[in-house]
Amino acid sequence: MTSNYYPYSKFTRVWIPDPDEVWKAAEITKDYKEGDPILHLKLEDETPLEYPISPKNNPLPFLRNPDILVGENDLTALSYLHEPAVLHNLKVRFLESNHIYTYCGIVLVAINPYEQLQIYGEEVINAYTGQNMGDMDPHIFAVAEEAYKQMARDERNQSIIVSGESGAGKTVSAKYAMRFFATVGGSANDTNVEEKVLASSPIMEAIGNAKTTRNDNSSRFGKYIQICFSRHYHIIGANMRTYLLEKSRVVFQAEDERNYHIFYQLCASSSLPEFKDLGLTSAEDFTYTSLGENIFIEGVNDAEDLIKTREAFTLLGIKDNNQSSIFKIIASILHLGNVEICSERDGESCHISGNDPHLKHFCRLLGVELQQMEHWLCHRKLVTASETYVKNMSCKQAANARDALAKHIYARMFDWIVEHINVALHTSSKQHSFIGVLDIYGFETFEVNSFEQFCINYANEKLQQQFNSHVFKLEQEEYMKEQIPWTLIDFYDNQPCIDLIEAKLGILDLLDEECKVPKGTDQNWAQKLYKQHSSSAHFQKPRMSNTSFIIIHFADKVEYQCEGFLEKNRDTVYEEQINILKASQFQLVADLFHEKEDGPAQKSSRVNVRSAKSVPKAPNKEHRKTVGHQFRNSLHLLMETLNATTPHYVRCIKPNDYKEAFSFDSRRAVQQLRACGVLETIRISAAGYPSRWTYPDFFNRYRVLMKKSDMTVADKKLVCKNLLETLIKEPDMFQFGKTKIFFRAGQVAYLEKLRADKFRAACIKIQKTVRGWLQRVRYRKIRKSAITIQRYGRGYLARRYAEYLRLTRAAIICQKQYRMVRDRRAYLRVRQAVITIQAYTRGMYTRRIYWEFLLHHKAMIIQKTVRGWLQRKKFRRARDAAIIIQCAFRRMRAKRQLKQLKIEARSAEHLKKLNTGMENKIVQLQRKMDEQTKEYKSQTEQLLLANTTLGTEVNKLQKELEHVRSQQGDGNQITSLQDELERLRAELREAYAQRKRLEEEHNSEKLGLTQRVEELERENSLLKSEKEEMNQRILQHSKSTEDEESSVSQKEASLQSELDDERQRYQNLLKEFSRLEQRYENLKEEVSLTKFHPGHRRNPSNQSSLESDSNYPSVSTSEVGDTEDSIQLVEEMGVEKAAMDISLFMKLQKRVRELEQERKRLQMNVDKMEELVKHKSTEPRSPTSEQETADLTYNNLKRQELETENKKLKNDLNELRKTIAERASQNSSSNELQDSYNLLLSQLKSANEELDARKEEVLILRTQIVSTAQQQEKNGHIQESNNMPELNNSKEPIDKEEAVKAYHGLCESKNKTQDWGYLNEDGELGLAYQGLKQVARLLEAQLQSQSRQHKDELEALHTQIELLKGDIEKKQEILNYTMSLSPEAQVEYSIQQEITRLTNDNLDLKELVEKLEKNERKLKKQLRIYMKKVQELEALQATTAQVSKAKPELSRQVTVQRKEKEFEGMLEYCKEDEALLVKTLITDIRPSTVSATVPCLPAYILFMCIRHADYINDDQKVEALLTSTINAIKKVLKKNNDDFEMTSFWLANTSRLLHCLKQYSGDEVFMTQNTPKQNEHCLKNFDLAEYRQVLSDLSIQIYQQLIKVAEGIIQPMIVSAMLESESIPSLAGVKPMGYRNRSSSMDNDGSGPSSYTLQALIRQVGQFHGIMCDHGLDPEIIGQVVRQLFHCINAITLNNLLLRKDVCSWSTGMQLRYNTSQMEEWLRGNNLYHSKAAATLEPIIQAAQLLQVKKKTSQDAEAICSLCTALTTQQIVKILNLYTPLNEFEERVTVSFIRNIQNRLQDRNDPPQLLVDTKQTFPVLFPYTPSALSLETLHIPASLSLDFLSRV
Repeated sequence: MTSNYYPYSKFTRVWIPDPDEVWKAAEITKDYKEGDPILHLKLEDETPLEYPISPKNNPLPFLRNPDILVGENDLTALSYLHEPAVLHNLKVRFLESNHIYTYCGIVLVAINPYEQLQIYGEEVINAYTGQNMGDMDPHIFAVAEEAYKQMARDERNQSIIVSGESGAGKTVSAKYAMRFFATVGGSANDTNVEEKVLASSPIMEAIGNAKTTRNDNSSRFGKYIQICFSRHYHIIGANMRTYLLEKSRVVFQAEDERNYHIFYQLCASSSLPEFKDLGLTSAEDFTYTSLGENIFIEGVNDAEDLIKTREAFTLLGIKDNNQSSIFKIIASILHLGNVEICSERDGESCHISGNDPHLKHFCRLLGVELQQMEHWLCHRKLVTASETYVKNMSCKQAANARDALAKHIYARMFDWIVEHINVALHTSSKQHSFIGVLDIYGFETFEVNSFEQFCINYANEKLQQQFNSHVFKLEQEEYMKEQIPWTLIDFYDNQPCIDLIEAKLGILDLLDEECKVPKGTDQNWAQKLYKQHSSSAHFQKPRMSNTSFIIIHFADKVEYQCEGFLEKNRDTVYEEQINILKASQFQLVADLFHEKEDGPAQKSSRVNVRSAKSVPKAPNKEHRKTVGHQFRNSLHLLMETLNATTPHYVRCIKPNDYKEAFSFDSRRAVQQLRACGVLETIRISAAGYPSRWTYPDFFNRYRVLMKKSDMTVADKKLVCKNLLETLIKEPDMFQFGKTKIFFRAGQVAYLEKLRADKFRAACIKIQKTVRGWLQRVRYRKIRKSAITIQRYGRGYLARRYAEYLRLTRAAIICQKQYRMVRDRRAYLRVRQAVITIQAYTRGMYTRRIYWEFLLHHKAMIIQKTVRGWLQRKKFRRARDAAIIIQCAFRRMRAKRQLKQLKIEARSAEHLKKLNTGMENKIVQLQRKMDEQTKEYKSQTEQLLLANTTLGTEVNKLQKELEHVRSQQGDGNQITSLQDELERLRAELREAYAQRKRLEEEHNSEKLGLTQRVEELERENSLLKSEKEEMNQRILQHSKSTEDEESSVSQKEASLQSELDDERQRYQNLLKEFSRLEQRYENLKEEVSLTKFHPGHRRNPSNQSSLESDSNYPSVSTSEVGDTEDSIQLVEEMGVEKAAMDISLFMKLQKRVRELEQERKRLQMNVDKMEELVKHKSTEPRSPTSEQETADLTYNNLKRQELETENKKLKNDLNELRKTIAERASQNSSSNELQDSYNLLLSQLKSANEELDARKEEVLILRTQIVSTAQQQEKNGHIQESNNMPELNNSKEPIDKEEAVKAYHGLCESKNKTQDWGYLNEDGELGLAYQGLKQVARLLEAQLQSQSRQHKDELEALHTQIELLKGDIEKKQEILNYTMSLSPEAQVEYSIQQEITRLTNDNLDLKELVEKLEKNERKLKKQLRIYMKKVQELEALQATTAQVSKAKPELSRQVTVQRKEKEFEGMLEYCKEDEALLVKTLITDIRPSTVSATVPCLPAYILFMCIRHADYINDDQKVEALLTSTINAIKKVLKKNNDDFEMTSFWLANTSRLLHCLKQYSGDEVFMTQNTPKQNEHCLKNFDLAEYRQVLSDLSIQIYQQLIKVAEGIIQPMIVSAMLESESIPSLAGVKPMGYRNRSSSMDNDGSGPSSYTLQALIRQVGQFHGIMCDHGLDPEIIGQVVRQLFHCINAITLNNLLLRKDVCSWSTGMQLRYNTSQMEEWLRGNNLYHSKAAATLEPIIQAAQLLQVKKKTSQDAEAICSLCTALTTQQIVKILNLYTPLNEFEERVTVSFIRNIQNRLQDRNDPPQLLVDTKQTFPVLFPYTPSALSLETLHIPASLSLDFLSRV
């Protein structure tokens, strides 16, 4: 080390001893120099302390590790390895992070949390499967995975050794390890061995576990379970060995303890009927179960546990009678404990009452004699050399003998159960390897230690020796592997202590010798021990006792009390009592005590591990061995097994003695750490080079200490060597290995200090620069502020001076203006006075002149007015007369109109018209008022103008008058002028009066109009109020409609979610089906390989009747039976079962095929007839050829009609099948299912009746033909030309086609060359016989059909009765339920029922309407076909007629030549080429072959072939092609089950074929986007709806295989790419590694797994996307695939984040956020961001943000709660607990902050599991996407070699 570094300097933190907390933290306050007697310290509470230093008694205290290393997963990663560091690290992890598992080198330390944790689910098992041990957080699953992996890799057996104190959790840890093996290595067949292995746990817990003061479920025995694996590493069996059952607990329990659980379970279930004969009551009533005074365990139900125990017995194959015997034996032990032994008066003998009920129960349950048992419980037999005699026993001796018998019975029963468990778990297969799980007691020390503690501690000594040697060997291997020099490490060897116990004349040897002495005692044995071993270093004699001894074990000193050692070692049971039990009438009881004597060594014979050295034999040769001897032999055998395996260690620690959850007692923990060997592991590691770094990790961690020139060197090893040689001067402190650097203890802490100093110096420099920059910025801000203030101040002063100048100037201007105004006013006053005087003077003269002109003017006016008045008077008189005449006429006409209006006013229409025109009238009246107002104003103005004119005229007249007076002075004129003036004045008054009258009329009319307007406004307001009310009602109705729509939308959303769930369940079932189908194929292949029988093998009856491996209904030639049998089968099976029975449809298809065969046979007969007609047409014929041509036409029409009827029947059958399939797929009620099946039965019956009618017609025609032939034979063999008209002119309706068929039948029965009308006598008899036979068959068929019809009707009536009964019961239940409700609820319930009924009726009607519409469309299609055929027939007849007229000499038919049609998008192939077609298009094709053509070309070609088969109406060809296609696709996918390209290719083609079947099906739903040409290409004859369903299921299976392949490819890349690769260089830091990272199961010397980057992952996903796009896969399906893959990426990344402490840091959060943003960018670049794939990344995005945000204040907690909505509470808390700073500048998350988060999130309803389910699959949906490609434009490349296909 460098000279300037000394560890005990100021501010260094250390550990000092403390009596309460064991170790206490302190800090050095003053530098310590070597040799100083005192070390100055300061405790955490700031208390100063002077710590004395003495090299011998009190050395320097231990140094503390840096904070960055606190909470490490592996204790060996700590820089300072010592006891306080280990204790503190475990305490921090347990209390603050709630982590119960921690590695300590090769040891897994497990602390019992005393609380159920959600870290053992199946998703956690999946997360740890396949992972390296150091990659994930410590866990029992990690140890189990390591053992499983090493077993497979090294071909070596493994062992997991679980040890610890009672209550530390050993049994639970072993149970979880076995659960892991059962899940990962499940059995390959259906034997369920793993379930049996797990089922052994409840049995062994019931009979071997008990409640103690330290543990409620303490294992009172040790067990070693070997789980056997096959060559493929599947569990094939198991074997269990037990050690040292605590038999004394059967008869004695300490206070607050219990006996074994099975006793209390039986007592709790004593009331069950099957346990009545046991005679049990409460456990308090029995001595053996009430000694602990507490028979209950909190939270445990003994009765329920017994049910689990019995279920486990059953699962392991233990029969009910054996179980009953076991329970009887257990009950007998309880009764034996209650047997009362009475002492005699002498005290030397005793007796038992003969009426003791418990003794009777004991003898009855065990089947032994009561008197003998009563006698030998109180007596014993002594055998000497000369004689044998019976000796009485005292009461105490008898009680001891009774207790010994009870213990012996229980021990034998325990061994029997273990042996039968082993038999159940035994396998006949060859064992390839095994993993052993050892659950054994840990080191024990109590106040009183007896023989049991001695054996337990002896076993722990042996295990510790093996552990020490294994740890030392691993250290040695590591040094040799890295090729570094090593020295022998001194480690604690406890062989002397073991020799003290087991060597010759050791403690066990002396104990056995003392047991042989007739009167040996515990005191004598103790004296022999003192004498023999007093010189031993591991043996001591207590000072105050002569009956105890002390052994110094590796863990602690233990004082053993000698009392009871001999008795427990002998385990004496009197032979007489055993003989009575051997003679039991129950075979099981007798076998218990015969077995061990007959074969005492059978137990050890099952071990397959061969010993490396011989087992030491016992010194004596006696038959019976002592308990100590047996235990020593079994322990030797166990050690040999462990030495032959690779061990893995689990040390369970009990944190406190009070069973409190997450409470840590440091003193108890240190005791157990010392006892279990964890500290010894630390010491061995610390003695060598405990800290180890790989060169890349060291370079990345400490490159800050390097120079810039060193960074340029390419060889990192050389750079690391140069750096270490510079930093650490002492070469012994480190060593360079091949791949790692080894450091002594404390050197990593020194390097961390140098690194921290470097960072601190860099931080100071950064702070200095930043602070200088901040000060400069502050100075610039202050200077800028000062300049600004100065500028604003100067501006203010300048503005104030300018304001002063403006005010001064304004004052001067005001003074000037005031003076000017004052002088101007004086001048104006004088001027005004002068002007006024002038004005008055000029006015006076002017007025005088005016009055003269005025008088003259008034005179003129008077004259004018008088003359005008006279004329107006005359006019007024004439006008009044005219008005009177008009008024009379108008009054007469108005009366008529008034009468008419009154009549109209009474009508409602008039009121409506008034109301409708009301607003218009109001507007018109308002306009009228405005017009009248304008007229009034104009009249007023005219009157004023008239007044003014009259005034001027008057003035003129007055002036004229004065002028006349002045000129003439004539008085007459004056008089006349005065009269005229009076007249004019009168007229003026009249004008004024008329004006006033007009004003009054206007005002009255205006008032009336105003009132009318007010009335109209009131009516308008009423109408508006009504309108508003209606609007409100409409709004309320719309709101209610919106509410209903919202409720409907909610229901739709819920239905959609239910649909998604149902789709998910269906696809899971489909996935399970495909898995079982694959499994069935594998098993079939195995059977064929193992056992091959040539020739035909018949399928078993319970398998599918299909001859192919497809999972859809098809036609098989092995199907037999007719439709009536199918109906009967339906009625026998029941409606619901028959709904899912495919065989029913197959039988219906069989009936259709029979009809088709019948049609073909008729067609053949018609063809023969045509050939006969053609043959005869070449001969000279009579003129009746036209009649024969007509007959031929009639026959063709009849044949076409039969074909049509056949197609109709087939279509009806397909409709029935489709209806049944729809009903079966829906969750319909039983009534609907019954109705649909009744419809099915009725339609099938009608089809049968029609078929029978056809048969009858055929038989009748045959009979008639036969009779006609006989009649013609009798009439003299009339010629053929005369016979035909006879047949045609017959009055009976004879079917032409049937007649021809009968004719051919007769011809074939005779000689072919003979004429059919020529019959000899024999022929007549034969024909008569055939006719009678046909008639008899006809009658028989009619009779059978009537009987069947009667039977069917009867059964239908019975079914209807049952349905009515069920309906009545339902209605009765509804009525009872309704009567129990309140009146309001009754109304509401009745309304709901009525709505439900109406809804169902509506749905039924809709369904009926759809069916009728569909039938209508089909009938229309058939009608069009018939019309087309009729037109063709008419054209053919017309052509034939023309030819016959034009050329009558021709006697043959003329063939009409058709023009060659255009290509219709169909491909024709021969039946023989079907296999070649499938082989070329499916089996042998490669995606690259058709990469340059149209996507999904094989699907199009296959559909074009299907179209042609449909076009020619060949159903067998369609079925065969589709069946072969589906089977071939399955075989190709099975062959290429790991090829993504091939799977994607066939997913695209299968989905495209499915879309083509939909697009061209003829259903209107799928034809909306078709072109007219595509609609012409629709299928004509077949409905392939069932095959569409099969293809849909196949597409789902291919999709699931595609997801599986893709996930298998990207799964190894996810963790490395998302969490480990440095997408942002130099951001992630490296922390010191522990042992698990140094020696994981991966081979570090090899290349190891390749490290994947984010770009590699994105590139791989992009490659998947490109392949799917190239293959033409639908974009919606591509989006679903990407979504599923992104879910897998999110789940695996988040699970690893939750299980890895090393990646929960700020830098990882930054890397992870960058990686997720790159993934989102990829989605945007490929237009997939809205495909719900981005939403699947939300949890991992929030986890990355959680790692980056601040985690200190309550505001931070609130922000985290609002941010992390996609994470559960457990996940948030787990990430916060795992958050680890990478350097000392980061801070840990405090416990209070985590508790705050938990309190805020406690209201969330999150699922309980911690990890995300990586196997979750979203339900896939295949949306219908029609193709725009026209089939006739498709080009088939020549490279496919499809020359045998013909274009049609």
